[in-house]
Amino acid sequence: MPAVQLPPTSSRRRVGAVVITVLAGALVLLVLTAPDRLEEMHLSAFVRLPVEVIVFLALVLAIPPRWGRVRTALAVTAGLLLAVAAVFRVLDLGFLEALNRPFDPLIDWQYAGSLVETVRGSAEGATGVLLLVAAGLLVLALLVLVPLAVVRITRVAGEHRTQAVRLVAVLASLWLALGLLQVRTSAGAVSSGQIATYLYGQVARIPSELRDQREFARAAETDPLADTPGSDLFTALRGKDVLVVFVESYGRVAVEDSSVAPGVDAVLAHSTQRLTRDGLHARSAWLTSPTFGALSWLAHSTLQSGLWVDSEQRYDHLVTSPRLTLSRLFARAGWRTVADVPANTRDWPQGEFYGYDHVYDSRNVGYRGPRFGYPTMPDQYTLDAFHRLELAAHDRRPVMAEIDLVSSHAPWSRTPRMIPQASVGDGSAYDGMPETLPSETDIWPDTDRVRAAYGDSIEYSLRALTAFLTSYADKDTVVVVLGDHQPATIVSGTDAGHDVPVSVIARDPAVTARISGWDWTDGLRPAHDAPVWRMDAFRDRFVAAYGPGGDTGTSPGGSD
Repeated sequence: MPAVQLPPTSSRRRVGAVVITVLAGALVLLVLTAPDRLEEMHLSAFVRLPVEVIVFLALVLAIPPRWGRVRTALAVTAGLLLAVAAVFRVLDLGFLEALNRPFDPLIDWQYAGSLVETVRGSAEGATGVLLLVAAGLLVLALLVLVPLAVVRITRVAGEHRTQAVRLVAVLASLWLALGLLQVRTSAGAVSSGQIATYLYGQVARIPSELRDQREFARAAETDPLADTPGSDLFTALRGKDVLVVFVESYGRVAVEDSSVAPGVDAVLAHSTQRLTRDGLHARSAWLTSPTFGALSWLAHSTLQSGLWVDSEQRYDHLVTSPRLTLSRLFARAGWRTVADVPANTRDWPQGEFYGYDHVYDSRNVGYRGPRFGYPTMPDQYTLDAFHRLELAAHDRRPVMAEIDLVSSHAPWSRTPRMIPQASVGDGSAYDGMPETLPSETDIWPDTDRVRAAYGDSIEYSLRALTAFLTSYADKDTVVVVLGDHQPATIVSGTDAGHDVPVSVIARDPAVTARISGWDWTDGLRPAHDAPVWRMDAFRDRFVAAYGPGGDTGTSPGGSD
Protein backbone atom coordinates (compact mmCIF):
# COMPACT_ATOMS: atom_id res chain seq x y z
CA MET A 1 0.00 0.00 0.00
CA PRO A 2 1.59 3.28 -1.05
CA ALA A 3 2.40 5.79 1.70
CA VAL A 4 0.20 8.88 2.02
CA GLN A 5 1.99 11.95 0.68
CA LEU A 6 1.64 15.00 2.95
CA PRO A 7 1.89 18.47 1.47
CA PRO A 8 5.26 20.15 1.93
CA THR A 9 5.77 21.90 5.25
CA SER A 10 5.74 25.33 3.63
CA SER A 11 2.37 24.62 2.00
CA ARG A 12 0.86 23.50 5.29
CA ARG A 13 2.14 26.67 6.91
CA ARG A 14 0.61 28.82 4.18
CA VAL A 15 -2.74 27.05 4.56
CA GLY A 16 -2.54 27.44 8.34
CA ALA A 17 -1.72 31.13 7.99
CA VAL A 18 -4.72 31.66 5.70
CA VAL A 19 -7.00 29.82 8.12
CA ILE A 20 -5.78 31.91 11.06
CA THR A 21 -6.26 35.13 9.09
CA VAL A 22 -9.78 34.11 8.05
CA LEU A 23 -10.66 33.25 11.65
CA ALA A 24 -9.24 36.57 12.84
CA GLY A 25 -11.31 38.44 10.29
CA ALA A 26 -14.41 36.46 11.21
CA LEU A 27 -13.96 37.27 14.90
CA VAL A 28 -13.55 40.98 14.19
CA LEU A 29 -16.63 41.01 11.96
CA LEU A 30 -18.60 39.07 14.56
CA VAL A 31 -17.77 41.65 17.24
CA LEU A 32 -18.55 44.56 14.92
CA THR A 33 -21.94 43.24 13.79
CA ALA A 34 -23.32 41.31 16.79
CA PRO A 35 -26.67 42.69 18.07
CA ASP A 36 -27.21 43.56 21.72
CA ARG A 37 -30.49 41.67 22.20
CA LEU A 38 -30.89 37.90 22.27
CA GLU A 39 -34.08 37.99 20.18
CA GLU A 40 -32.09 39.65 17.36
CA MET A 41 -29.50 36.86 17.26
CA HIS A 42 -30.27 35.51 13.79
CA LEU A 43 -28.26 35.29 10.59
CA SER A 44 -29.56 38.51 9.01
CA ALA A 45 -28.20 40.49 11.98
CA PHE A 46 -24.65 39.69 10.85
CA VAL A 47 -25.23 40.66 7.19
CA ARG A 48 -23.59 44.06 7.59
CA LEU A 49 -20.62 45.93 6.24
CA PRO A 50 -19.08 47.81 9.18
CA VAL A 51 -17.47 51.13 8.32
CA GLU A 52 -14.98 50.62 11.16
CA VAL A 53 -13.15 47.95 9.13
CA ILE A 54 -12.77 50.28 6.15
CA VAL A 55 -11.58 53.24 8.23
CA PHE A 56 -9.13 51.13 10.21
CA LEU A 57 -7.59 49.50 7.13
CA ALA A 58 -7.31 52.91 5.46
CA LEU A 59 -5.42 54.26 8.48
CA VAL A 60 -3.13 51.23 8.55
CA LEU A 61 -2.32 51.57 4.86
CA ALA A 62 -1.71 55.30 5.23
CA ILE A 63 1.17 54.61 7.62
CA PRO A 64 4.48 54.22 5.75
CA PRO A 65 5.88 50.66 5.83
CA ARG A 66 9.00 51.81 7.71
CA TRP A 67 6.79 52.91 10.64
CA GLY A 68 6.03 49.35 11.68
CA ARG A 69 5.92 50.14 15.39
CA VAL A 70 3.36 52.88 14.86
CA ARG A 71 1.19 50.49 12.88
CA THR A 72 1.47 47.85 15.59
CA ALA A 73 0.62 50.37 18.32
CA LEU A 74 -2.44 51.43 16.32
CA ALA A 75 -3.49 47.79 15.94
CA VAL A 76 -3.10 47.05 19.64
CA THR A 77 -5.02 50.20 20.64
CA ALA A 78 -7.83 49.50 18.19
CA GLY A 79 -7.92 45.85 19.26
CA LEU A 80 -8.22 46.75 22.93
CA LEU A 81 -10.96 49.29 22.22
CA LEU A 82 -12.85 46.71 20.18
CA ALA A 83 -12.35 44.08 22.89
CA VAL A 84 -13.69 46.40 25.59
CA ALA A 85 -16.64 47.27 23.36
CA ALA A 86 -17.26 43.53 22.85
CA VAL A 87 -17.28 42.92 26.60
CA PHE A 88 -19.67 45.83 27.11
CA ARG A 89 -21.94 44.49 24.37
CA VAL A 90 -22.02 41.06 26.00
CA LEU A 91 -22.96 42.77 29.25
CA ASP A 92 -25.64 44.67 27.32
CA LEU A 93 -27.17 41.33 26.38
CA GLY A 94 -27.47 40.35 30.02
CA PHE A 95 -28.64 43.74 31.27
CA LEU A 96 -31.26 44.10 28.54
CA GLU A 97 -32.62 40.63 29.32
CA ALA A 98 -32.68 41.18 33.08
CA LEU A 99 -33.16 44.94 33.51
CA ASN A 100 -34.47 45.99 30.08
CA ARG A 101 -31.71 48.56 29.74
CA PRO A 102 -28.11 48.44 28.46
CA PHE A 103 -25.02 48.16 30.61
CA ASP A 104 -23.66 51.47 31.92
CA PRO A 105 -19.87 51.20 32.28
CA LEU A 106 -19.63 54.23 34.56
CA ILE A 107 -22.05 52.85 37.15
CA ASP A 108 -22.92 49.21 36.67
CA TRP A 109 -19.55 47.70 37.55
CA GLN A 110 -20.66 48.29 41.14
CA TYR A 111 -23.26 45.53 40.75
CA ALA A 112 -20.60 42.84 40.22
CA GLY A 113 -20.74 41.55 43.78
CA SER A 114 -24.54 41.46 43.86
CA LEU A 115 -24.62 39.72 40.48
CA VAL A 116 -22.24 37.01 41.67
CA GLU A 117 -24.33 36.40 44.79
CA THR A 118 -27.58 36.29 42.80
CA VAL A 119 -26.24 33.79 40.25
CA ARG A 120 -24.79 31.54 42.93
CA GLY A 121 -27.99 31.70 44.97
CA SER A 122 -30.35 31.17 42.04
CA ALA A 123 -28.55 28.33 40.23
CA GLU A 124 -28.54 24.97 41.92
CA GLY A 125 -25.40 23.17 43.09
CA ALA A 126 -22.30 23.81 41.03
CA THR A 127 -24.32 25.31 38.17
CA GLY A 128 -23.97 28.85 39.52
CA VAL A 129 -20.20 28.51 39.87
CA LEU A 130 -19.92 27.07 36.36
CA LEU A 131 -21.95 29.94 34.94
CA LEU A 132 -19.69 32.48 36.62
CA VAL A 133 -16.55 30.67 35.44
CA ALA A 134 -17.92 30.51 31.89
CA ALA A 135 -18.70 34.23 31.97
CA GLY A 136 -15.22 35.02 33.26
CA LEU A 137 -13.58 32.90 30.57
CA LEU A 138 -15.68 34.58 27.87
CA VAL A 139 -14.59 38.04 29.04
CA LEU A 140 -10.95 36.92 29.21
CA ALA A 141 -11.14 35.35 25.74
CA LEU A 142 -12.55 38.54 24.24
CA LEU A 143 -9.90 40.72 25.89
CA VAL A 144 -7.12 38.49 24.55
CA LEU A 145 -8.34 37.15 21.21
CA VAL A 146 -9.85 40.34 19.76
CA PRO A 147 -6.62 42.40 20.01
CA LEU A 148 -4.64 39.45 18.60
CA ALA A 149 -7.08 39.22 15.70
CA VAL A 150 -6.73 42.94 14.91
CA VAL A 151 -2.93 42.70 15.07
CA ARG A 152 -3.05 39.72 12.71
CA ILE A 153 -5.22 41.55 10.18
CA THR A 154 -2.95 44.62 10.40
CA ARG A 155 0.17 42.57 9.71
CA VAL A 156 -1.39 40.76 6.73
CA ALA A 157 -2.59 44.08 5.27
CA GLY A 158 0.93 45.49 5.59
CA GLU A 159 2.46 42.44 3.93
CA HIS A 160 -0.02 42.56 1.01
CA ARG A 161 -0.28 46.30 0.65
CA THR A 162 -1.41 46.50 -2.98
CA GLN A 163 -4.18 43.97 -2.59
CA ALA A 164 -5.26 45.62 0.68
CA VAL A 165 -5.52 49.05 -0.99
CA ARG A 166 -7.73 47.58 -3.70
CA LEU A 167 -9.88 45.83 -1.11
CA VAL A 168 -10.39 49.06 0.86
CA ALA A 169 -11.39 50.91 -2.32
CA VAL A 170 -13.94 48.23 -3.20
CA LEU A 171 -15.34 48.08 0.34
CA ALA A 172 -15.60 51.86 0.63
CA SER A 173 -17.46 52.09 -2.67
CA LEU A 174 -19.75 49.26 -1.68
CA TRP A 175 -20.46 50.83 1.73
CA LEU A 176 -21.37 54.14 0.14
CA ALA A 177 -23.61 52.46 -2.44
CA LEU A 178 -25.41 50.38 0.20
CA GLY A 179 -25.93 53.50 2.30
CA LEU A 180 -27.25 55.62 -0.56
CA LEU A 181 -29.59 52.84 -1.68
CA GLN A 182 -30.65 52.26 1.95
CA VAL A 183 -30.23 48.53 1.63
CA ARG A 184 -31.57 46.85 4.75
CA THR A 185 -32.24 43.46 6.26
CA SER A 186 -34.74 42.70 9.01
CA ALA A 187 -31.97 43.61 11.49
CA GLY A 188 -31.30 47.06 10.05
CA ALA A 189 -29.06 48.84 7.50
CA VAL A 190 -26.38 46.72 5.84
CA SER A 191 -23.93 49.64 5.81
CA SER A 192 -23.31 50.04 9.52
CA GLY A 193 -21.15 51.84 12.02
CA GLN A 194 -22.68 50.61 15.23
CA ILE A 195 -19.49 50.09 17.27
CA ALA A 196 -18.19 53.58 16.54
CA THR A 197 -21.58 55.02 17.46
CA TYR A 198 -21.69 52.83 20.56
CA LEU A 199 -18.26 53.90 21.81
CA TYR A 200 -19.04 57.56 21.12
CA GLY A 201 -22.26 57.25 23.09
CA GLN A 202 -20.47 55.69 26.05
CA VAL A 203 -17.99 58.57 26.21
CA ALA A 204 -20.52 61.32 25.44
CA ARG A 205 -22.77 60.50 28.39
CA ILE A 206 -20.02 60.69 31.02
CA PRO A 207 -20.41 64.46 31.63
CA SER A 208 -24.17 64.18 32.16
CA GLU A 209 -23.75 61.26 34.56
CA LEU A 210 -21.15 63.14 36.57
CA ARG A 211 -23.49 66.14 36.67
CA ASP A 212 -26.35 63.88 37.80
CA GLN A 213 -24.12 62.53 40.55
CA ARG A 214 -23.46 66.02 41.88
CA GLU A 215 -27.10 67.12 41.65
CA PHE A 216 -28.41 64.01 43.41
CA ALA A 217 -25.83 64.41 46.17
CA ARG A 218 -27.13 67.93 46.79
CA ALA A 219 -30.75 66.72 46.83
CA ALA A 220 -29.92 63.97 49.33
CA GLU A 221 -28.47 66.55 51.72
CA THR A 222 -31.81 68.35 52.06
CA ASP A 223 -35.17 67.07 53.28
CA PRO A 224 -38.49 68.95 53.61
CA LEU A 225 -39.33 66.76 56.62
CA ALA A 226 -36.04 67.32 58.44
CA ASP A 227 -37.51 69.75 60.98
CA THR A 228 -40.88 68.03 61.46
CA PRO A 229 -41.23 67.08 65.13
CA GLY A 230 -42.20 63.53 66.03
CA SER A 231 -45.43 64.77 67.60
CA ASP A 232 -46.61 65.89 64.14
CA LEU A 233 -45.80 62.62 62.38
CA PHE A 234 -48.32 59.83 61.74
CA THR A 235 -50.83 61.14 64.27
CA ALA A 236 -53.60 59.15 62.54
CA LEU A 237 -51.64 55.91 62.99
CA ARG A 238 -50.85 56.20 66.69
CA GLY A 239 -50.81 52.79 68.36
CA LYS A 240 -50.92 50.90 65.07
CA ASP A 241 -48.38 48.49 63.58
CA VAL A 242 -47.39 49.65 60.08
CA LEU A 243 -45.87 47.01 57.82
CA VAL A 244 -44.39 47.85 54.41
CA VAL A 245 -44.31 44.53 52.54
CA PHE A 246 -42.37 44.24 49.28
CA VAL A 247 -43.33 41.31 47.04
CA GLU A 248 -40.36 40.43 44.85
CA SER A 249 -40.91 40.94 41.09
CA TYR A 250 -44.62 41.76 41.56
CA GLY A 251 -45.12 43.96 38.52
CA ARG A 252 -48.00 45.24 36.44
CA VAL A 253 -47.44 42.37 34.04
CA ALA A 254 -48.66 40.00 36.77
CA VAL A 255 -52.16 41.49 36.68
CA GLU A 256 -52.42 42.82 33.12
CA ASP A 257 -51.49 41.91 29.55
CA SER A 258 -49.88 38.61 30.38
CA SER A 259 -50.54 34.90 30.17
CA VAL A 260 -50.03 34.77 33.93
CA ALA A 261 -52.58 37.50 34.73
CA PRO A 262 -55.72 35.29 34.90
CA GLY A 263 -54.27 33.16 37.69
CA VAL A 264 -52.92 36.11 39.65
CA ASP A 265 -56.15 38.08 39.19
CA ALA A 266 -58.15 35.12 40.49
CA VAL A 267 -55.97 35.03 43.62
CA LEU A 268 -56.34 38.79 44.06
CA ALA A 269 -60.13 38.52 43.76
CA HIS A 270 -60.30 35.61 46.20
CA SER A 271 -57.95 37.34 48.65
CA THR A 272 -60.01 40.54 48.49
CA GLN A 273 -63.13 38.54 49.34
CA ARG A 274 -61.36 36.81 52.26
CA LEU A 275 -60.06 40.11 53.61
CA THR A 276 -63.47 41.76 53.27
CA ARG A 277 -65.19 38.88 55.11
CA ASP A 278 -62.59 39.28 57.84
CA GLY A 279 -63.26 43.02 58.15
CA LEU A 280 -60.14 44.19 56.33
CA HIS A 281 -60.29 47.01 53.76
CA ALA A 282 -57.90 47.57 50.83
CA ARG A 283 -57.28 50.32 48.29
CA SER A 284 -54.88 49.87 45.36
CA ALA A 285 -53.12 51.79 42.59
CA TRP A 286 -49.81 51.80 40.70
CA LEU A 287 -46.32 53.04 41.50
CA THR A 288 -43.57 53.45 38.91
CA SER A 289 -40.45 51.68 40.09
CA PRO A 290 -36.97 53.10 39.42
CA THR A 291 -35.70 49.66 38.44
CA PHE A 292 -36.72 46.73 36.26
CA GLY A 293 -36.09 43.01 36.60
CA ALA A 294 -33.67 43.20 39.56
CA LEU A 295 -31.81 45.57 41.92
CA SER A 296 -34.65 45.61 44.43
CA TRP A 297 -32.77 47.84 46.87
CA LEU A 298 -33.19 50.76 44.47
CA ALA A 299 -36.97 50.48 44.82
CA HIS A 300 -36.81 50.03 48.60
CA SER A 301 -34.65 53.12 49.05
CA THR A 302 -36.77 55.16 46.63
CA LEU A 303 -40.00 54.40 48.52
CA GLN A 304 -38.43 55.08 51.89
CA SER A 305 -36.45 58.22 51.05
CA GLY A 306 -38.74 60.05 48.64
CA LEU A 307 -35.84 60.38 46.16
CA TRP A 308 -35.59 58.75 42.74
CA VAL A 309 -32.84 56.15 43.25
CA ASP A 310 -32.43 54.57 39.82
CA SER A 311 -28.74 53.60 39.93
CA GLU A 312 -26.14 52.21 42.28
CA GLN A 313 -24.36 55.54 42.00
CA ARG A 314 -27.38 57.33 43.51
CA TYR A 315 -27.89 54.59 46.08
CA ASP A 316 -24.32 54.87 47.32
CA HIS A 317 -24.77 58.62 47.77
CA LEU A 318 -28.11 58.21 49.49
CA VAL A 319 -27.00 55.74 52.16
CA THR A 320 -24.25 58.11 53.29
CA SER A 321 -26.56 61.14 53.40
CA PRO A 322 -28.75 62.57 56.21
CA ARG A 323 -31.92 62.02 54.16
CA LEU A 324 -34.79 60.74 56.32
CA THR A 325 -36.44 57.42 55.53
CA LEU A 326 -39.94 56.33 56.48
CA SER A 327 -38.39 54.08 59.12
CA ARG A 328 -36.46 57.00 60.66
CA LEU A 329 -39.58 59.17 60.61
CA PHE A 330 -41.60 56.47 62.37
CA ALA A 331 -38.79 56.07 64.91
CA ARG A 332 -38.90 59.83 65.54
CA ALA A 333 -42.62 59.48 66.21
CA GLY A 334 -42.09 56.70 68.77
CA TRP A 335 -42.41 53.45 66.79
CA ARG A 336 -40.05 50.49 67.10
CA THR A 337 -38.57 50.03 63.62
CA VAL A 338 -37.60 46.67 62.17
CA ALA A 339 -36.44 45.20 58.87
CA ASP A 340 -37.00 41.58 57.82
CA VAL A 341 -34.70 40.69 54.93
CA PRO A 342 -34.70 36.89 54.52
CA ALA A 343 -32.48 37.01 51.42
CA ASN A 344 -29.57 38.38 53.46
CA THR A 345 -27.09 35.77 54.62
CA ARG A 346 -24.59 38.17 56.16
CA ASP A 347 -24.38 41.60 57.73
CA TRP A 348 -25.93 44.52 55.85
CA PRO A 349 -23.90 47.70 56.52
CA GLN A 350 -26.12 49.88 54.29
CA GLY A 351 -29.00 49.06 56.61
CA GLU A 352 -27.65 51.58 59.10
CA PHE A 353 -28.98 54.31 56.80
CA TYR A 354 -32.54 53.25 57.60
CA GLY A 355 -32.00 53.48 61.35
CA TYR A 356 -33.76 50.22 62.25
CA ASP A 357 -33.87 49.14 65.87
CA HIS A 358 -33.45 45.56 64.73
CA VAL A 359 -32.77 43.68 61.48
CA TYR A 360 -33.91 40.11 60.87
CA ASP A 361 -32.35 38.02 58.14
CA SER A 362 -31.90 34.35 57.23
CA ARG A 363 -29.70 33.76 60.29
CA ASN A 364 -31.80 34.97 63.21
CA VAL A 365 -35.46 34.03 62.66
CA GLY A 366 -35.18 30.44 63.84
CA TYR A 367 -35.70 28.79 60.46
CA ARG A 368 -34.86 25.07 60.51
CA GLY A 369 -36.27 24.11 57.15
CA PRO A 370 -34.73 23.61 53.68
CA ARG A 371 -33.73 26.32 51.23
CA PHE A 372 -35.90 26.83 48.13
CA GLY A 373 -33.25 27.86 45.59
CA TYR A 374 -32.51 31.57 45.86
CA PRO A 375 -35.14 32.13 48.59
CA THR A 376 -33.68 31.09 51.93
CA MET A 377 -37.15 30.36 53.32
CA PRO A 378 -40.80 30.44 52.19
CA ASP A 379 -42.75 33.69 52.48
CA GLN A 380 -45.30 31.98 54.69
CA TYR A 381 -42.55 31.29 57.23
CA THR A 382 -41.13 34.82 56.95
CA LEU A 383 -44.48 36.35 57.87
CA ASP A 384 -45.32 33.81 60.54
CA ALA A 385 -41.91 34.25 62.22
CA PHE A 386 -42.26 38.02 62.09
CA HIS A 387 -45.55 37.76 63.95
CA ARG A 388 -43.99 35.48 66.56
CA LEU A 389 -40.87 37.60 67.04
CA GLU A 390 -42.41 41.09 66.94
CA LEU A 391 -46.19 41.25 66.99
CA ALA A 392 -47.25 38.49 69.39
CA ALA A 393 -45.99 40.25 72.53
CA HIS A 394 -48.63 42.29 74.39
CA ASP A 395 -46.46 44.78 76.28
CA ARG A 396 -44.63 46.55 73.45
CA ARG A 397 -44.42 49.68 71.36
CA PRO A 398 -46.14 49.78 67.98
CA VAL A 399 -43.92 48.40 65.22
CA MET A 400 -43.07 49.86 61.85
CA ALA A 401 -41.37 47.27 59.62
CA GLU A 402 -40.22 46.66 56.10
CA ILE A 403 -40.70 42.98 55.23
CA ASP A 404 -39.29 41.51 52.03
CA LEU A 405 -41.04 38.49 50.51
CA VAL A 406 -38.59 36.67 48.23
CA SER A 407 -40.32 33.44 47.16
CA SER A 408 -41.17 35.14 43.84
CA HIS A 409 -37.52 35.95 43.10
CA ALA A 410 -36.11 34.68 39.79
CA PRO A 411 -35.57 31.96 38.60
CA TRP A 412 -39.06 31.11 39.97
CA SER A 413 -38.22 27.48 40.55
CA ARG A 414 -39.15 25.40 43.60
CA THR A 415 -41.99 27.71 44.65
CA PRO A 416 -43.27 26.39 47.99
CA ARG A 417 -46.78 25.11 48.60
CA MET A 418 -48.96 26.63 51.31
CA ILE A 419 -49.24 24.59 54.49
CA PRO A 420 -51.66 25.03 57.42
CA GLN A 421 -50.71 28.14 59.36
CA ALA A 422 -50.54 26.18 62.61
CA SER A 423 -47.95 23.82 61.04
CA VAL A 424 -45.38 26.45 60.08
CA GLY A 425 -43.46 26.20 63.36
CA ASP A 426 -39.69 26.33 62.91
CA GLY A 427 -39.90 25.46 59.22
CA SER A 428 -39.09 21.79 59.56
CA ALA A 429 -42.54 21.05 58.14
CA TYR A 430 -41.05 22.00 54.76
CA ASP A 431 -38.46 19.20 54.87
CA GLY A 432 -38.51 17.27 51.60
CA MET A 433 -40.78 19.77 49.82
CA PRO A 434 -38.15 21.40 47.52
CA GLU A 435 -37.29 18.04 45.94
CA THR A 436 -40.91 17.60 44.85
CA LEU A 437 -41.09 20.98 43.10
CA PRO A 438 -40.06 21.95 39.53
CA SER A 439 -36.38 22.91 39.26
CA GLU A 440 -34.68 25.37 36.94
CA THR A 441 -33.82 22.60 34.50
CA ASP A 442 -37.52 21.69 34.36
CA ILE A 443 -38.62 25.29 33.75
CA TRP A 444 -36.06 27.32 31.85
CA PRO A 445 -35.80 25.40 28.56
CA ASP A 446 -39.29 26.70 27.73
CA THR A 447 -40.34 30.35 27.87
CA ASP A 448 -43.99 29.48 28.53
CA ARG A 449 -42.94 27.42 31.54
CA VAL A 450 -40.89 30.32 32.86
CA ARG A 451 -43.90 32.63 32.65
CA ALA A 452 -46.15 30.06 34.27
CA ALA A 453 -43.62 29.52 37.06
CA TYR A 454 -43.42 33.28 37.63
CA GLY A 455 -47.20 33.47 37.92
CA ASP A 456 -47.25 30.57 40.38
CA SER A 457 -44.67 32.30 42.57
CA ILE A 458 -46.65 35.57 42.69
CA GLU A 459 -49.83 33.65 43.51
CA TYR A 460 -48.01 31.90 46.35
CA SER A 461 -46.68 35.15 47.84
CA LEU A 462 -50.15 36.74 47.71
CA ARG A 463 -51.72 33.70 49.35
CA ALA A 464 -49.07 33.75 52.09
CA LEU A 465 -49.76 37.44 52.77
CA THR A 466 -53.53 36.85 52.85
CA ALA A 467 -53.12 33.94 55.28
CA PHE A 468 -50.95 36.14 57.50
CA LEU A 469 -53.51 38.96 57.52
CA THR A 470 -56.54 36.78 58.16
CA SER A 471 -54.68 34.91 60.91
CA TYR A 472 -53.01 37.78 62.75
CA ALA A 473 -54.15 41.25 61.66
CA ASP A 474 -56.12 43.14 64.26
CA LYS A 475 -57.69 46.60 64.43
CA ASP A 476 -54.23 48.12 64.85
CA THR A 477 -52.60 46.51 61.79
CA VAL A 478 -51.85 48.60 58.70
CA VAL A 479 -50.09 47.03 55.71
CA VAL A 480 -48.67 48.68 52.61
CA VAL A 481 -47.95 45.91 50.11
CA LEU A 482 -46.30 46.56 46.76
CA GLY A 483 -44.02 45.12 44.14
CA ASP A 484 -40.42 46.21 43.87
CA HIS A 485 -40.13 45.95 40.09
CA GLN A 486 -41.38 44.15 37.00
CA PRO A 487 -39.97 40.68 36.28
CA ALA A 488 -37.23 40.25 33.66
CA THR A 489 -38.02 40.62 29.98
CA ILE A 490 -38.51 36.86 29.50
CA VAL A 491 -41.79 37.41 31.37
CA SER A 492 -42.52 41.12 30.89
CA GLY A 493 -41.34 41.52 27.31
CA THR A 494 -39.22 44.41 26.08
CA ASP A 495 -42.05 46.97 25.87
CA ALA A 496 -43.25 46.70 29.47
CA GLY A 497 -43.16 49.76 31.68
CA HIS A 498 -41.93 50.02 35.26
CA ASP A 499 -45.29 50.07 37.06
CA VAL A 500 -45.98 47.86 40.08
CA PRO A 501 -49.17 47.36 42.12
CA VAL A 502 -49.49 48.95 45.55
CA SER A 503 -52.20 48.44 48.16
CA VAL A 504 -52.98 49.87 51.60
CA ILE A 505 -54.77 47.34 53.83
CA ALA A 506 -56.26 47.93 57.27
CA ARG A 507 -59.04 46.68 59.53
CA ASP A 508 -59.76 50.17 60.82
CA PRO A 509 -61.87 51.90 58.10
CA ALA A 510 -60.57 55.27 59.24
CA VAL A 511 -57.14 54.30 57.86
CA THR A 512 -58.34 53.75 54.30
CA ALA A 513 -60.75 56.69 54.59
CA ARG A 514 -57.71 58.93 55.05
CA ILE A 515 -56.61 58.15 51.48
CA SER A 516 -60.03 58.34 49.84
CA GLY A 517 -58.86 61.47 48.04
CA TRP A 518 -56.19 59.48 46.27
CA ASP A 519 -58.89 57.82 44.09
CA TRP A 520 -57.32 54.41 44.48
CA THR A 521 -59.30 51.29 43.50
CA ASP A 522 -61.18 49.34 46.18
CA GLY A 523 -59.69 45.87 46.73
CA LEU A 524 -56.29 44.38 46.03
CA ARG A 525 -56.35 44.63 42.23
CA PRO A 526 -55.78 48.16 40.92
CA ALA A 527 -57.91 49.16 37.96
CA HIS A 528 -56.15 49.74 34.66
CA ASP A 529 -56.79 53.48 34.93
CA ALA A 530 -56.01 53.74 38.65
CA PRO A 531 -53.60 56.56 39.55
CA VAL A 532 -49.92 56.04 38.71
CA TRP A 533 -47.32 57.76 40.89
CA ARG A 534 -43.59 57.63 40.72
CA MET A 535 -42.41 55.58 43.68
CA ASP A 536 -40.48 58.52 45.13
CA ALA A 537 -43.77 60.41 45.58
CA PHE A 538 -45.10 57.89 48.07
CA ARG A 539 -43.15 58.90 51.19
CA ASP A 540 -44.32 62.50 51.39
CA ARG A 541 -47.90 61.66 50.36
CA PHE A 542 -48.10 58.95 53.01
CA VAL A 543 -46.69 61.24 55.70
CA ALA A 544 -49.16 63.99 54.72
CA ALA A 545 -52.16 61.63 54.64
CA TYR A 546 -51.59 60.38 58.17
CA GLY A 547 -50.39 63.63 59.72
CA PRO A 548 -52.44 66.20 61.65
CA GLY A 549 -53.92 67.86 58.58
CA GLY A 550 -54.55 64.82 56.42
CA ASP A 551 -53.68 64.60 52.73
CA THR A 552 -54.00 67.72 50.61
CA GLY A 553 -55.35 65.76 47.66
CA THR A 554 -52.95 67.43 45.23
CA SER A 555 -51.36 65.46 42.44
CA PRO A 556 -48.15 63.76 43.51
CA GLY A 557 -44.88 64.72 41.99
CA GLY A 558 -41.46 63.27 42.49
CA SER A 559 -38.04 64.36 43.50
CA ASP A 560 -34.87 63.65 41.65
